Amino acid sequence: MLKALKKMFGKGSGEQPAPTPQGEAPAAAREGRSQPPKNDKPARDGKPRAPKANAERKPRDEQAKADKPKPEKPRRERPAKPPTPASTWKLEDFVVEPQEGKTRFHDFPLAPELMHALHDLGFPYCTPIQAGVLGYTLKGRDAIGRAQTGTGKTAAFLISIITQLLQTPPPKERYMGEPRALIIAPTRELVVQIAKDAAALTRYTGLNVMSFVGGMDFDKQLKQLESRFCDILVATPGRLLDFNQRGEVHLDMVEVLVLDEADRMLDMGFIPQVRQIIRQTPPKAERQTLLFSATFTDDVMNLAQQWTTNPAIVEIEPENVASETVEQHVYAVAGSDKYKLLYNLITQNNWERVMVFANRKDEVRRIEERLVRDGVSAAQMSGDVPQHKRIKVLEGFRAGHIRVLVATDVAGRGIHIDGISHVINFTLPEVPDDYVHRIGRTGRAGASGTSISFAGEDDAFALPPIEELLGRKINCEYPPAELLKPVPRRH
Repeated sequence: MLKALKKMFGKGSGEQPAPTPQGEAPAAAREGRSQPPKNDKPARDGKPRAPKANAERKPRDEQAKADKPKPEKPRRERPAKPPTPASTWKLEDFVVEPQEGKTRFHDFPLAPELMHALHDLGFPYCTPIQAGVLGYTLKGRDAIGRAQTGTGKTAAFLISIITQLLQTPPPKERYMGEPRALIIAPTRELVVQIAKDAAALTRYTGLNVMSFVGGMDFDKQLKQLESRFCDILVATPGRLLDFNQRGEVHLDMVEVLVLDEADRMLDMGFIPQVRQIIRQTPPKAERQTLLFSATFTDDVMNLAQQWTTNPAIVEIEPENVASETVEQHVYAVAGSDKYKLLYNLITQNNWERVMVFANRKDEVRRIEERLVRDGVSAAQMSGDVPQHKRIKVLEGFRAGHIRVLVATDVAGRGIHIDGISHVINFTLPEVPDDYVHRIGRTGRAGASGTSISFAGEDDAFALPPIEELLGRKINCEYPPAELLKPVPRRH
């Protein structure tokens, strides 16, 4: 499959280049993109960028707004956010011994401020997707990456973005609402998680990170945009278009564009919106584009061909599709007994942090309501829950105040919470890949975890395709009688 992909993009052997030695500037800071006057920036292929006819900003949709022209906002220049003091930290404090078969972050030309953040986070060695991607992107190449969930691809593109922005000074004349790096993700939870990771990695750099998602106060998000320059913007497609079409966000200064979970954006119907957004950014020869996907379907690769230039393809094939740290079980159980089984598993085993997945929003709501009624601390996560409440629920679950999080597949990707001991599939997903993403919420960062799936008369048909994807059978058993005891009535 990898050979076919490389043939599509006209590549040769595809061997990963050796990391650039520490201290060497990558590809002359993107072949000249560091020059301050933004209209004079050369393209990454060396051709000069055509100057704009008028350097003054014009509204993006003049024809649509001809009847009601919007006055141009005055330029507002404010000092950049001061970086968090690094105290007396030195690179020598971050000692990582070379190990055979492992790539250190020291092996790449990363700024001391970024290395300090990696040290704080406890990341001495790169994961395979990080080592593979950074070997190309730090030299200015576009890249397409595929790796299973929880492998560190978020840090891979954030490290690349931060390095680019630190090595290429912003133009002297700059407008508010002009991000230099743009990350588009399909769900609100994933956007919030990426922004949180970006804030941790930029802690000592002075770079500003902002996130725009639907379901939250528009004016509050607008105020943060008006308060300081935006270096890294993470957004869902719909809310980003809202800001762009109102003239609050302009994308013609984007140096790095990241599309995360492209396969899911296809599934959710976001591609028309993403196309609108990409048309507002510089041509693909003048920006770096990174695309990540859990699967390389024909549709994903066609999009990559349209939006990238000579991309490096980094495909990390796991030995097993599902993590070896997750122990998997399937209980054959009648639909009418599923709730009793769920309640008894949680209460009899005294589990403290459990995720329960169901396929439909109404199912999620009913399970959560019954658990709460029966004295189990629970909350729900689905597309019907307002964003501010979803964030509050996630924080409560992370802090241990909520024992059971019941969710649709909106929480199947992008939610990284340590200490989830069990994932329960109340209903088996119809898409086998969703099974892998669901059970990947446990057994993270080397910890062990357990997944238990309930196979009833209505969803047992979904098990064979899941087993085919995993490449092995999952032992199906009947639950012991004590796990099917009636739920005690509460007075």
